[in-house]
Amino acid sequence: MLYLIVPMFFSGGLIPMYLTYSELGLLNNFLVYVLPGAFAFFNVIIIRTYLYTIPDSLEESAKIDGANELTILWRVILPLSRPILATIALWTAVMHWNDWTTTLNFVTKPSLHTLQFKLMLMIKESDMIASLVQEAAQRGEADTGRVIRVTPEGIRAAQVVVTTIPIILVYPFLQKHFIKGVLIGSVKE
Repeated sequence: MLYLIVPMFFSGGLIPMYLTYSELGLLNNFLVYVLPGAFAFFNVIIIRTYLYTIPDSLEESAKIDGANELTILWRVILPLSRPILATIALWTAVMHWNDWTTTLNFVTKPSLHTLQFKLMLMIKESDMIASLVQEAAQRGEADTGRVIRVTPEGIRAAQVVVTTIPIILVYPFLQKHFIKGVLIGSVKE
């Protein structure tokens, strides 16, 4: 277990990760967004803790009723695990939704660029344009009265609003499960 916990806190670094992804053929591939996050040990610990709260008597009664292991999993355990699965799904969705560094480091094809990466580029361009307009105004080359006054801060604020809308739309549907999933394991009896 220690071998899985230590890498949660200490990464091997960007260069070994890049070389590994290159050898696996994940560079400029959509799977670079999916496979590295498919197994997050933190999520395994959270799910494991939740599963230990499910009483063994439920599994035993299902066995008495003639259910095999797969039936117990699908008909007993998974329906009871909806809160933690919804919680993990929401955490994972927010993590991937906010990630632009994967695109920056491992993807060069514009067709695979994520929205967050494109928004980051837009912020950089707005900063550059604002500094160019300011320099031109200081030299007297630009008519500051005719310059559109959109600040980089205004663009950032608009992007924050736009990027939070999808998560805000999804959250109400997961809220009842999310609250149960977060509270599990918070108090030990």
